[in-house]
Amino acid sequence: MFFCRFYDSDNPPRIVYTIKIEDFTDGEQCYQRWEGCAIITLQDFLSQVCTNPVLAVTVLLTLGVILVNGWTDAPNAIATCISTRCMRASHAIIMAAVFNFLGVLIMTLINTKVALTIYNMVDFGGNTHEATVALCAALFAIVVWAVVAWLFGIPTSESHALIAGLSGAAIALHSSLGGINFAEWVKVLYGLALSTLLGFVMGYACTKAIELFCKHMDRGKTTRFFRGAQVAGGAGMAFMHGAQDGQKFMSVFLLGIFLTRGESVNEFAIPIWLMVLCSVVMGLGTSIGGYRIIKSVGMDMVKLQPYQGFAADTAGTLCLLLSSVTGIPVSTTHTKTTAIMGVGAAKRLSAVNWKIVREMVLTWVLTFPGCGLLGYVMAKLFMMLFKA
Repeated sequence: MFFCRFYDSDNPPRIVYTIKIEDFTDGEQCYQRWEGCAIITLQDFLSQVCTNPVLAVTVLLTLGVILVNGWTDAPNAIATCISTRCMRASHAIIMAAVFNFLGVLIMTLINTKVALTIYNMVDFGGNTHEATVALCAALFAIVVWAVVAWLFGIPTSESHALIAGLSGAAIALHSSLGGINFAEWVKVLYGLALSTLLGFVMGYACTKAIELFCKHMDRGKTTRFFRGAQVAGGAGMAFMHGAQDGQKFMSVFLLGIFLTRGESVNEFAIPIWLMVLCSVVMGLGTSIGGYRIIKSVGMDMVKLQPYQGFAADTAGTLCLLLSSVTGIPVSTTHTKTTAIMGVGAAKRLSAVNWKIVREMVLTWVLTFPGCGLLGYVMAKLFMMLFKA
C-alpha cells in the first residue's frame, strides 16, 4: 500500500488530492478519489487569505467562534480540578490547552467521523457568494449567542449553537428545508440523548463504584490518590474536548475555504497546521474567559470532593470517547455537567443546586430554536446587505 498526491496549482490555495493506490483498480475510480480527498497547504492558504478579503473575513469569524468555544465551553473540562483545589487555575488552563491540542491531533489522525458529520450536515451549495455570506452570518450569530450566555455565567453548548446556527443559515440560503441533510442531522439527536442521559448515569455509576471499592480504605490515603487521579481525569476530559469540538470547528473552517473557492469537496483531510491553529486559539479563549464558567459548573452546581471530581471526569471522558469513535457530535458541556449532576445525585438529590441546573437546561433547550432563528435572520440580513 502507498499514497500518491496530485497538486492543483491553477487556482490557489493549492489543493493536494491524495489517493490510496490499493483501493482502486482502474483510472476512472482513481480519478473519483482524486477529486474527493483534499488537503490545503499552509503556504497557499496564507497567500489566498492576503488576496481574498471574503476568505479573510470568513477565517476571522471562524477563529472567533473557536475562541468563544475555548472561552465558554473548554473550561468545563477543567472545572472540577480547580473546584476541588487539585490544581491551580493557571496550571489547569495550561494543561487544558496542551491536551486540547493532543486531542485534536491524535483523534483527527485516527478518526475524522465527527468532522465529516458536521461538514455534510448542511448544504451551502448554489451561489458561491451567497453561500459564503450565509456562512459568515451563521458564525456571527454563534458568537453573539455564546457571549450573551457567558455574561450570565451559563455554560452554553457551542456544539449545539454551531449546529443550530449553520442549520438556520442553510435554511435561509435555500428558503426551505432543502439545505438540511436530515440523515446526518439525526445524529445530533442521538448525541443529545447520549450526552445527557449517559453522562448522568455514568457519573452516578462511577461515584457508587468508587465509594464501594474504597469503603474500607484509609480516607486520607484515598484523598491523596484521587487528587492526583483527578489531574489525569481533567487531562482526559481536555483531550476528548479537543477530539470532539476541535473537529467540528475545523470542518467549518475548511467549509469556508472551499466555499470561497467555489469548490465542491465531498471528502477532506485535515492538515496539521489547522489542528495547531485551532488548538492555540481554543487555549487562548480558555485562558482569558473561562473562570466564570468554571465557577458555575465546578463550584456552584455541586460541592465536589476529589474522588467525586475524578468520577465526573472519568464519566465524561468515556462518554465523549464513545461518541467520537462512532462519529456522533455531542456537546462536551452537556456531557460534563450531566456527569457532575449524576455524581451529586449519587450522594443525595439535595446535593445538587437545582436552581443552577434549571438555568443551564433552559439555555440548552433554547439553543436550537434561538441560535437557529438568529442564524436564519442574520443570513437573510447579510445576504440583503452584501449582494454581489
